[in-house]
Amino acid sequence: MTISEEKWRQLKEWMAELKIKEDELQETFILGSGRGGQKMQKTHSCVQLKYREFEFKCQKSRSREDNRFFARRELCAKVEESVSPETSKRLQQIGKLKRQKQRRKRKAKEKYAPDV
Repeated sequence: MTISEEKWRQLKEWMAELKIKEDELQETFILGSGRGGQKMQKTHSCVQLKYREFEFKCQKSRSREDNRFFARRELCAKVEESVSPETSKRLQQIGKLKRQKQRRKRKAKEKYAPDV
């Protein structure tokens, strides 16, 4: 799986919005672990990304380039979460799931509660 140029462009725009510069990132490539066979265990495809107090290790894919993209995306999400939690996409999604769960619980309680 390769990441399209469009997605890279969107990610770079997101990084620019959050004022994250490429030269401030410390990126190292380390040996992968876990499943994936011999190739995974002898290539440095796992990406370790450091930015200020944030540190990420990404090994979602066997491809180094894909892992670079995923690590940067995770970094942007965490920085956005700490800078402006009210507009963070991740926190909005979590809030939506909590509301759905509460609604389902309430409806189930109404439906199956004994009539007293």
